[in-house]
Amino acid sequence: MSKIKLLLDVVNDMRSLADSIQVVCDVMTDGDSALKEEPATKAEVVKEADIPLEKVRMVLAQKSQQGFTAEVRGIIAKYGAEKLSAVDKVHYADILKDAEGLGNG
Repeated sequence: MSKIKLLLDVVNDMRSLADSIQVVCDVMTDGDSALKEEPATKAEVVKEADIPLEKVRMVLAQKSQQGFTAEVRGIIAKYGAEKLSAVDKVHYADILKDAEGLGNG
């Protein structure tokens, strides 16, 4: 496994850890009322988080390198843009979800 791949795995693990810590903090600050609610799914936690453009760009670049360049362009076009930087950041979580589906079926 390449050093870059290992580094990307560490970055993804750190983001996942940060999301988990955020959920714990939210539960602690909301008190008992949050404990009575259903726990948020991972997708909901990611959607609420502020996803940086760089992460979305990295994931799409990886998919493009795996041979899904046309599909990546299609995902960006789906959100009304010709390039990723023109996509509204509220769609970043959805773009990541769409990218996850590439090559999985």
